Amino acid sequence: MSRELPLRKSLLVRLMVTSVLIAVCSVAATAWLAVQTTTRAIQEEQGQVLADDTEILRELSGYAATHPDWSDVGRTLHTLSVRTGRRIALTTPERMPLADSATRRTPLPPRASAVVDPLRTDTYSEPGAQLSGIDPRAVGPYRLTSKERARVHTLALVRQKCFRRAGFETTVKTSPSGRSVLTGEEAASGDGYVASECTDGKLNTPVPAEQKALAALTDLTHTCLARTEAHPPQVILSVGFSVKGIEADYIQDGKTRTGRPTAVDASTDNCVAESRRQQLDPYVAPVADLFLGNGGGTLPRFDMSPANKAKVIGVTGLVLVLTVAVTAVVATRLVRPLRALTHAAQQPPERHVRVPVTTRDETGILAEAFNALTERRERLEAQRKALVNDVAHELRTPLTNIRGWLEVTRDGVVEPDPELLASLHEEALVLQRVIDDLQDLAAADAGTLRLHREPVRADDVLAQVAAAHRVAADSGGVHLVTTVDGCPWLDADPVRMRQAVGNLVSNAIRHTPADGAITLSARADGDRVVIEVADTGGGIAAQDLPYVFDRFWRAEKSRSRRTGGSGLGLAIVRQLAAAHGGTVTAASETGVGSVFTLVLPGMAAPTDG
Repeated sequence: MSRELPLRKSLLVRLMVTSVLIAVCSVAATAWLAVQTTTRAIQEEQGQVLADDTEILRELSGYAATHPDWSDVGRTLHTLSVRTGRRIALTTPERMPLADSATRRTPLPPRASAVVDPLRTDTYSEPGAQLSGIDPRAVGPYRLTSKERARVHTLALVRQKCFRRAGFETTVKTSPSGRSVLTGEEAASGDGYVASECTDGKLNTPVPAEQKALAALTDLTHTCLARTEAHPPQVILSVGFSVKGIEADYIQDGKTRTGRPTAVDASTDNCVAESRRQQLDPYVAPVADLFLGNGGGTLPRFDMSPANKAKVIGVTGLVLVLTVAVTAVVATRLVRPLRALTHAAQQPPERHVRVPVTTRDETGILAEAFNALTERRERLEAQRKALVNDVAHELRTPLTNIRGWLEVTRDGVVEPDPELLASLHEEALVLQRVIDDLQDLAAADAGTLRLHREPVRADDVLAQVAAAHRVAADSGGVHLVTTVDGCPWLDADPVRMRQAVGNLVSNAIRHTPADGAITLSARADGDRVVIEVADTGGGIAAQDLPYVFDRFWRAEKSRSRRTGGSGLGLAIVRQLAAAHGGTVTAASETGVGSVFTLVLPGMAAPTDG
């Protein structure tokens, strides 16, 4: 019975909703991807700009740390500008121009990008800067003379050889002041013997230039402490050397301090730092403001103008409208055959409605499958009716005969002689065969057909079947011949195998005229065994050949018991072949004969013992 389909379950509505969701998701994903890609590109560009700005600031800080003024910085600015593609300008804190990489002077930004001060690098975190914030390249009076450099370098090589003999590899490097220092000797610090032998103190002893500079720094520090402290502490300054530069240490009141500011001795730390800046100030360039083209700003902000927003909204709406329209057209064409299928499926079985095939897509294939199913349903219905009639006929005939003879015997019309009893027994056997065949088919359909497999010789099966049917064949004037190629073995139930081959032979005897021949043959074909039953009977019509294995099917529609059995023999053969993992096929030519072929799993010949 037809019933209304809820709107929410309609395929058309579902397709339209799905297409809209897909379109919205596609537009949203595309927009998101475009924004993310653009933002990432901008961020990457900005990251490169920040890296270039940092590199420019480091280069200029190094120049300021090694030059007393900015007079020759023009060449450095030009090189940095060419390398980074930026405009670089330097001015005094009062905005007096010092140098500019641009040939065409344009107004500078209102704010400087950074301040270049080698004595206060904490504003831009110069790598390797000392704790006091002084650029390590600013060495001033601590720079060694050529003779002092050569002498310190020789001492460094001697210490390096000493560590090498002890099994430790070190590297000699030159600090900004020109002093040679040894790196990697920390690995040998745990070995007291090596430390005492190689670290004799000569390499780290200040040379005259450093001693002179250290004495001047001590005087400046004492002067600073006298200004800031009522009772200035006693301070003894020293210097530490590393590849990064020179770091000032001091001893205050008998305790070693470093240049790291603390709450306890903050005034001393400040005085040491300020004294170092005062000492180095004549040797470094004065403080300068750094201006960079497009520098000093924030990250670019990706924002759409109202016009661009209107374009995006318009394109999104157009995509949605086109998606809905196309989906409506496609869905309507798709739903039409489905509705026809639904209407046909809801009809009573006896109407057998077929669906016209209008397309060759999935719905057209589905319609063809439905029509094929309808035809199969018609055929099954016809077979069901024929099965009921055939079973009734097969059981009615022997039962009628038995009943008739029993009634006339009871009435005394005939005597129960041996001939009558033999006839009644034959009719009972016919009933038994029909019932047994139906029981075998039912077991095969239910999957409960039991097989007792064992190695079986194919020639033995053929010989036993031929012996069992020899009398019937001789009485019909039919020659029964067996041929076997080699000695093929089967993995099969011997009883069921004789039943299958026997049914084929019985069928052949009934349809082979006198002086005809039936040939039973067997041969191995790879891992399979092929058994054929060929006869020289009248053959089977081509239009009947597909139905020979159907139940109760007979080529002779009159169902004469002279030429036809119960109509179940070939159906049982097919079920037995399938249960053994094999197949059975039939080939026939009208007026020539038929060949039934069993293909079954074979096996190797068993070995004795």
